[in-house]
Amino acid sequence: MVISATHVLFPERIYQCEAEVQLIVATPAPGCYVVTDQTPFHPVSHIWPDHPADRGTLVLEGQAYDVVDCLVGAVELDSGQLHVGAEIPVKRDEPGWVFVVVHQLASTVDFPAGCQVMLNVDEQYQLALSRGHSGGHLSSLALNKVLHHDFWRKDASRKDELGHYDFHSYAQTESRVTEDCSTDTYRIGKTLRKRGLNAADMLAALPAITEQINQQLALWCEAGYPVDMRREGEALTDSRYWRCDLDEGQMVEIPCGGSHVRSLAEYAALRVEFCIASDQELVMITYSQPA
Repeated sequence: MVISATHVLFPERIYQCEAEVQLIVATPAPGCYVVTDQTPFHPVSHIWPDHPADRGTLVLEGQAYDVVDCLVGAVELDSGQLHVGAEIPVKRDEPGWVFVVVHQLASTVDFPAGCQVMLNVDEQYQLALSRGHSGGHLSSLALNKVLHHDFWRKDASRKDELGHYDFHSYAQTESRVTEDCSTDTYRIGKTLRKRGLNAADMLAALPAITEQINQQLALWCEAGYPVDMRREGEALTDSRYWRCDLDEGQMVEIPCGGSHVRSLAEYAALRVEFCIASDQELVMITYSQPA
């Protein structure tokens, strides 16, 4: 059968769907990869793996199989060969290739192509990751806002969606989403100082900065602003954007492929903590508490 790009349902908060099996490939270890025409599962990105794969099950004729991992794959249409994760040799939209969501099972199965299966996502786990990921976006915006006026000695060329100097984008080297948590690592090196950041003053003022960020997060959560995902298509590789009007003068729209909350009312609280990992590395941890 002709393999098509996977239609992803997680931006719509769909946790269960019937799907058609398009491809089954044995894994190097015991188990197999299953590709379907659509899925509610969010796969871990092979490019920026900050958001973990969803958990859940695949069910065929009453038999449930645990989905032990969910990955991005690319299928070369001429050969039908599946490449998974770091083995993908092309960028998205490469002619002759389609990108798919790959459900990894621990056991080998013998499904015929074209059969119908039921895909079930662990809803509570996905919701916890969604709160963590959206919380990371909000804390980065609050961090930029707090730093904007007092810790830059000259005009930085890059600004965020609210018009504040984009420390987060300049300095971030790593991000990691976990259940009700987001961890961002920043490098405070010579390049950032040359761009105008008063790094020593910022590090000395971290307790006050933390308090101001948490005050801002509390105001946003209390307001309960709605969040939506703008999509340019239904395929896995179609661009998606996290959108939220924080009543700060303009709509925030951040490119993002993760799963997210639908409203800031889903938070009882958001707060950040900082730790200084070294003289050039700062870590911000964002904790979310569900409403």
